Amino acid sequence: MISIIALSQISVYSMKNDFDTLFEKRTKPIIELENIKDIYKINIYDTFYEIQQKNITIDQAKDIISLAQQLINKSWKNYKNATIDKKYEKSFITNFINDFFEINKEEDNEKILQSNLILNINEKISDLHKDINKIVQLLQRNNFVEAIFFIDKLYFEINSVNVYITNLTNYDLNLAVTEKRETQKTFNLLTTILIYSIVSVFLFSVILSVLLINNFRKLHFNLEDAVSEKTKELQELNDYLEIKIKKEVANSRKKDLIMFQQSKLASLGEMLGNIAHQWRQPLGSLMMIIQSFQTKMEFGKLSFEFVEQKTKDAVLLAENMSNTLDDFQNFFSPNKAKVKFSVKDCVLHAADLSKYILEKENIKLNIIIMNDLNIYGYYNELSHVVLNMISNSKDALKNLDKERAIKIVVKEYRQKARILIYDNGGGVEEKILPHIFEPYYTTKYKSAGTGIGLYMSKQIIEKHMNGNIKCKNVYNKINSENLEYGALFIVDIPLDNKNEGQSDD
Repeated sequence: MISIIALSQISVYSMKNDFDTLFEKRTKPIIELENIKDIYKINIYDTFYEIQQKNITIDQAKDIISLAQQLINKSWKNYKNATIDKKYEKSFITNFINDFFEINKEEDNEKILQSNLILNINEKISDLHKDINKIVQLLQRNNFVEAIFFIDKLYFEINSVNVYITNLTNYDLNLAVTEKRETQKTFNLLTTILIYSIVSVFLFSVILSVLLINNFRKLHFNLEDAVSEKTKELQELNDYLEIKIKKEVANSRKKDLIMFQQSKLASLGEMLGNIAHQWRQPLGSLMMIIQSFQTKMEFGKLSFEFVEQKTKDAVLLAENMSNTLDDFQNFFSPNKAKVKFSVKDCVLHAADLSKYILEKENIKLNIIIMNDLNIYGYYNELSHVVLNMISNSKDALKNLDKERAIKIVVKEYRQKARILIYDNGGGVEEKILPHIFEPYYTTKYKSAGTGIGLYMSKQIIEKHMNGNIKCKNVYNKINSENLEYGALFIVDIPLDNKNEGQSDD
């Protein structure tokens, strides 16, 4: 249908353009021919008549006749150009339709008639202009008798030319009428074809619609039967699944009871692992204190002051181990109360607990307190976190053959207490770095660690202290003027968290 509409519109516009073009082609030449007839009669013949009546001079008549001849030549030239001008030809579509349906078959004969008329008029105009020029010359020599004879003869020649021009005009008019009839025929033909095409497409659409509706109806019934069958199968499957789900729920409840018992055992094992991890370093320090008594005794250098100092250190370590039991006993308790304490004191306390192990490994510990900050939280838990950071740095530095150092910086950062723990142990491998806070993820031997320390540190800082902990590798001046590559643990704790919930998950 779209194609028919498009082709019909193209054909109609093409025919309209042809009609306008042919109308202009026939009317313009006829106007030129009428101008020639008028010029001959008015500008030439009447001018000679005025000379006879002595109303104008010969010089004035000469100018008028010369101008008239120019106008005649120009009009005749325009007429001949219009007959051969290609812009007045019919369009390709119209020619195709006329040729296909054998319309306009007498055009060649008509062109022969037009050519003969144009040839005769050419000769008449040429002879007539010669006679006009001859009359003008006779009048200039004052030979009026002979001039009048040729003027009378000129009247008959002008009438002869006008007759040929009238015949040519009639030819153009007849041709215009013929072309109008041909255009009407073409238009009627196209209209008929368009009507038949529209009717055919309409009938085809109706037939196709009926066929499609029947096919869709059959398809609908088939699908309805298939859906009914599938619905029945699904109902049976649902009944079967309902029975199976009831069985699985019963089995799941049994499994839940078993897993609950296993969870209690796992929690107990995890608690023991945490206590063992937190006790490992203080126990090592106690062993070093006991060994120092034996060493001093062997060399005879055991003094009261030394015994008193080491006893105080041992008591401090024992108290810390006792506090560790209390801390882990209440670690998952929702009723732990936060207290206000100094970050500086907490960090120094953790440093005191680890100083013997660091002295044994010949690791220098440098603590820089830029701001003495107070926070609300859990003193011992934060101390355990710092102790874990120091322990991890110590393990990274243990086997390095260079000056080993750990630096701890405490400062305020964006309304938070920030604790920075640097070491020059070469950093953490990039593939390991994203996993170091995962539970039971460790690169140590099983005898050296379980991988629970950093996991518990993250739980304490993020869930119990509402803070954040992360690790990355950096260059830093730790114990010298040169930059050294190592790990950096960053702990951020909000300064104003007094009003936060007292229960943590």
